Amino acid sequence: MAKRSILHMLDPMPNNSPFDINMALDAGFDVLIPYNNVKLDSVYGLTQDATFSRSPSGVKRTGIFIGGRDLGLAMDMLKTSKQAMVSPFEISVFADPSGAFTTAAALVTCAEKELKAKHNKELKDCSIIIFGGTGPVGIATGVIASLAGADVTLTDHLSIDTALDVSKAYNRRFNCTLKGALANSDADKARLVADADIIFCTAKAGIQVLSASVLKEATQLKVAGDVNAVPPFGIEGVKNNDCGAPLIHAINAQSAVGIGALAIGNVKFQLQHELLKAMLGSEQPLFIDFRYAFNKAREIQFDSDAD
Repeated sequence: MAKRSILHMLDPMPNNSPFDINMALDAGFDVLIPYNNVKLDSVYGLTQDATFSRSPSGVKRTGIFIGGRDLGLAMDMLKTSKQAMVSPFEISVFADPSGAFTTAAALVTCAEKELKAKHNKELKDCSIIIFGGTGPVGIATGVIASLAGADVTLTDHLSIDTALDVSKAYNRRFNCTLKGALANSDADKARLVADADIIFCTAKAGIQVLSASVLKEATQLKVAGDVNAVPPFGIEGVKNNDCGAPLIHAINAQSAVGIGALAIGNVKFQLQHELLKAMLGSEQPLFIDFRYAFNKAREIQFDSDAD
């Protein structure tokens, strides 16, 4: 009798994400086991409990999903889970706290695609400003883009110290080169966007971060991406379904393009689905983090171009 597939969902928060539960079921897992308020020092034992109870064929039908909101903690949990495994009882582990890794991978890849198509440039040629940059999606976006060679600044709307502290912490962890800045006023924002090639808005839903008047100061702007799907949208003039549409409020509206939340979300949805399916179909254990997600997102975009 074939073993049923089981996904153990570890989350340091009080509740597991319903979004991730739906995605895992739709990807083909038979049984989902949620764990709440999971501490880092519990991960080693939980991993071994999940692996030693199944035969070598059964462990190939077993996986761990790590949620939460803290990117650093999620990476530590993934590392601990990997360290707990003993051959042949090795299973796949997928970290995606707050969906930040897959959302960020989708956002950067969508921008990268438009950048190449419309401007014949690469990320390493660009200066990027991320508004809402100290939240999970903003940080993940910044790390991915920085490691791809871009000059990246994370902004915080309340505290320059927060922006600087977050940038330094993730630079140490991932050997990237993030900068920090305050974006408290329109004057701050106008100064920041003046030389930006790419603008990402990863702030809270339902808040307009960049007005048309601020966008007119972005004289070098090539691509703007907004993950906020709840009106008012984060960047004035960028609509949910935009996917390389002219950015009407930019001073260089003929060349600057916008990418909206649903266009990004479509790639994020496909990406997370494919990664969850891969956990079930792989003969060797997969350890999926933001780097793995970004590489897979690039494959998805390449395949769509080929079609």
